[in-house]
Amino acid sequence: MKELRKGIGLLAVGVLTCCFFATPAFSQNNANSGNPGVDLGDGGFDVDTIYSVLPIRESDKMYQIGVWRRIDLREKYNLPFYGTGGLKLDGIMMNIYDAVMENSIEVFADEEFNERLSITDFQTNFLTAENGDSIFVKDLYYLDFREDFVFDKHRSEVRFDVKYIELVMPSETNYGVGQKTIAFIRFRDFYNYFNTTDHGEWMNFENISKNLPYSQAFDLRLFRSVVRKYTNPENALIVDMIDPGDPNQQLQAYLKSIEFEYELLEWENNLWEW
Repeated sequence: MKELRKGIGLLAVGVLTCCFFATPAFSQNNANSGNPGVDLGDGGFDVDTIYSVLPIRESDKMYQIGVWRRIDLREKYNLPFYGTGGLKLDGIMMNIYDAVMENSIEVFADEEFNERLSITDFQTNFLTAENGDSIFVKDLYYLDFREDFVFDKHRSEVRFDVKYIELVMPSETNYGVGQKTIAFIRFRDFYNYFNTTDHGEWMNFENISKNLPYSQAFDLRLFRSVVRKYTNPENALIVDMIDPGDPNQQLQAYLKSIEFEYELLEWENNLWEW
């Protein structure tokens, strides 16, 4: 009888443990996560069919945290996105511009996607600095995006669920006024439009027969990015978490972003240890 009670007790502990780990640590509806909204996918389960291209059911998200990243197109690893020649007229920024001008991709003024931008306003944001001067496309070298780091318990794997892309004009290009947001694009729209090389391509300079659509380049994570923000109570950028009096504030923010990356890797590694 004692052994039976002990077995029942161990079973109860196991059930409670499973319930605890199955509880999502971050909700899709968290105010800081930039709630994208959900729709009913196949089978009647809640699936994000508005921004996401991954069929992850909301009920299968065991763990989720929002991550905001920046791709600097000038970095060597990211040059396949940047384009060729001095003006970079065949790079990802110009191809996105052409898609919007053709009215093939919708653009918005805010990350909640409540305010649509007209083509005229987008064109002004894209090509004009705050002082009214025209700029070159090669000077738009930041491509920001927001994604969710998600553990999908149905597939038992970590997935990177990109939600939207933010086009940014760097502060240097904006003539010292500070960086400005040009527009926000739903990732699903971007992915579907650039699903072939007809509208632009990630360029394999080592083997041009293996150029890829931008959609596949994102699937394969063929870019180097830096984390600028992650879900936090203050909804603050990493750089804003560093003491403004620190003479190496930008460096400390960069180191903090790397530390966060390693924390994600450690979380995934520890998941399989227990």
